[in-house]
Parts: sequence; structure tokens; C-alpha cells
Amino acid sequence: MQNVKNFILQNNLIKPGERIGVGVSGGSDSMALVHFLHSISEEFDIEVIAICVDHGIREESRAEADFVVDRCREMGVRAYKFRIDAPRLAKEKNISLETAAREGRYGVFNTLFKRDVVDKIALAHHLNDQAETILMHIFRGSGVSGARGMEPIRDKRFIRPLLSTSKKEILSYVDYNNLDYVEDSSNADNTFARNYLRNVIMPQIEKKWPGAVGAIVNFGKAVKEDDDYINSQIFDDAIIYEEKEAKIPLSYFIYPAPIISRMIINALKNIGVEKDFEKKHVDMIKELASSHENGKRMSLPFDVVAIKDYDYLTLASRQKVVPQFKCELRCGEFDLPDGRKLVVKRVKDMPQKEGVLYFDYRKVPKSASWRFRQEGDVFTKFGGGSKKLKSFLIDKKVPQRKRDTLPVLADENEVFVIAGVEISEKVKVEGVPTAYSVEIKA
Repeated sequence: MQNVKNFILQNNLIKPGERIGVGVSGGSDSMALVHFLHSISEEFDIEVIAICVDHGIREESRAEADFVVDRCREMGVRAYKFRIDAPRLAKEKNISLETAAREGRYGVFNTLFKRDVVDKIALAHHLNDQAETILMHIFRGSGVSGARGMEPIRDKRFIRPLLSTSKKEILSYVDYNNLDYVEDSSNADNTFARNYLRNVIMPQIEKKWPGAVGAIVNFGKAVKEDDDYINSQIFDDAIIYEEKEAKIPLSYFIYPAPIISRMIINALKNIGVEKDFEKKHVDMIKELASSHENGKRMSLPFDVVAIKDYDYLTLASRQKVVPQFKCELRCGEFDLPDGRKLVVKRVKDMPQKEGVLYFDYRKVPKSASWRFRQEGDVFTKFGGGSKKLKSFLIDKKVPQRKRDTLPVLADENEVFVIAGVEISEKVKVEGVPTAYSVEIKA
């Protein structure tokens, strides 16, 4: 399999000195991969480690895991086996068995990275898998990002050395090297979407169009080239990223549709959403941005919510239950439930500084304390005029999702300070400064 070597070098998949974990199920593909990588380990100066994850789905899976460990050790490859309970995980999280198995498997891989056991994980996806993946993404409604197919390397640590190698070539390698392997009985279960595509649809396509697999993969490569070029034209410097949140200026939505779509996908990836959104969800976000209703929100897959906030379209983690917070008025640093700090200091000078407010602590009732807002809160604006706190925050264009976690200094329902926003007319500093400063720090 000289083409595999060339593919590894062309895509810079492996570096000298690395420990390469190989996901080995016991099937022909993964057994061929671990054998091949071990055969070039001295030439590439790498250590190969077999990783077998038993998903706990089938009765014979324990024996198959033992088979993998035994065969790998016979090759001279260090091997580890792990067992997860994918059926239980699927039930607890209300997800498909396929998704649960994948989450559990990658959970094992990520633990090995954290424990510094391996530097990379090699996966046995091959050319036929690539063609199936492209079709699956298209059938599920993916946009261009899905039609690209799988990348040779993902997240700088998951590699696919066999991605340009056909299933036929792999089976020839297995036969030539007399490699033992096991057939996963679940591969014949066509209730699984990929199995149905592989066992029913693809044979019919290849019978009609013998070169279909290569044609589909070449289509994916052409899509990737176009997609990479369009992505290179995106300038998203004005997108504001906070923890698990991206704020896209509404002015960006005047750009051509291909630019906007990729901007949204990039923003989602930057807040930790790695899976491809379907095109219909991206279109829903665009439609929300063009609507006239401020504060409108919509729920999206992968625990994401999109919100139209005044001049921004915000993508954020789904709103959680509002936490509780309360502390007395004194100098110091106070921990907020979301990890930020409320910092209160006694000051003599009051320089203008973004995010810092000054108030006369002598004018604050002794019974006042810091807390989050409550129903019925009122606020006397700086300069005069009383208003409901909710209405004041709307006027100040404070995003709805942030209003409930703004620390306020209040006595009963009267608010004197809204940290990071404004102070009440009733506590303004006059004459000789006797002030406290207040700010919120990340």
C-alpha cells in the first residue's frame, strides 16, 4: 500500500517520535491499518498502540475485544481494551445507539489524550467510507461543509491514513498478509442508516455506474477546493466571542449568502459546536437576523439558541436556570455563579474607565445588598425619573439573556446600582468624593 505512505506524507499526518493510537474494532479495515502502521513504524519513527473499545451492544463483543488484543500483541503492538455501555448511554441521553456508541468511543479517545498515552488517533475510514459519508450528508440536508466529506486530519489529532484507499485494496492487503479479522454482525443490520446505504443503495449505484465511488469522492474534493476559497474571503473580525457565545453584527448579513452561511458555521465552531449544522438551520438563523422583532429567539440542534439582540445576532448555549446570588455591601471581590467576579473598592479618584461605576456608599441604605434582579424592581435614572428596572434595561439595550445575571445593589425593590450599566441618581457622588467603585471582571 505505497499509496497510503504517500497519502500520509502529502497530508503531514504523522511526525517522527509520535505515539499513534489506532482505533481497532477487529474488522478487516482496522486490522489492516494497525498492521500497516506497525510495518512502517521504524521507517517513520513512531510507536503504534492499538485501542479497542467494546461498546457493549452485542454478546460477542467481549470476545472480539479479546481477539483484537491477542492479535495485536502477536504483531508486537501494545494494545488496550475498554468497555462502555452504549445502550445505557443512549437511553439516558435519549439519543440513537449509533450516536451513543460514537460519543462513548470518542470519550475514551479524549481520555487517552488527556492522560498523555497517545499523541494522535488513527481511524480506518477508507475511500468507500468517504463516498458514503458525502452521500449521507447530502441526504440529511447538509450544505457545502458536509459535501466536502471527511478530512485527512481533524482537530490536529485524529488522522485517516486510508482515506484514499479503496475497500478492494484493503481486502487484498489483508489476504496477502494473512491477517485474521472478525465480521461485526451488526454490519448486516440495515435498520442503521449507514448500513442501508452501504448494503442496499451503494451496490445498486455501482452496478449502474461502476466508477461511482471515485466520482463521488472527486466531487467532494472539488467542493472542498471551492469551499476553502470562499472561506478565505471571509473577514469576521467584528464578531465578538465570549464564553460559549458569538455575537455577529447584523450589518454582516448584507454579504452574499455563501459568505453569511460560512460565517455562521465558523461562529458555531468557535463556541464549541463541532458537528455540521444542516442547511435549513443556517437558513433559519439568516431569517431570524432579517426579522424586525428584537429579542426573538429560536432553539437549534446541539443545545444552541439564536437570539436577535439589537445590533447583533447572538449564538449561545441554551439558557440555563438563573442561579442565585447575594452578598452584603462592602469592599472586596465576590464570586458570581458564572465564574466572573464583582469587584468593589473604596476610591478617592474617579478616572473614566470602561465598565467601572462610582457611587456614594453613604447614600445607600445599610440594609441594601448585592443580588440579581427581581420582579418589581424599580430604578431612578441618573439625572432623574423613575422606571421599572426591566424597562430601563431594555432602553439601555442590555440583551435579554444577560438581564437576569446582572448584579444590582438594592434595598427591597429599589435598585441603586446596576453593575456594569448605570448608577441611580440617588447615589451619585457629589462634593468631596466618598465613593466606592464597582466593576465586573471575567
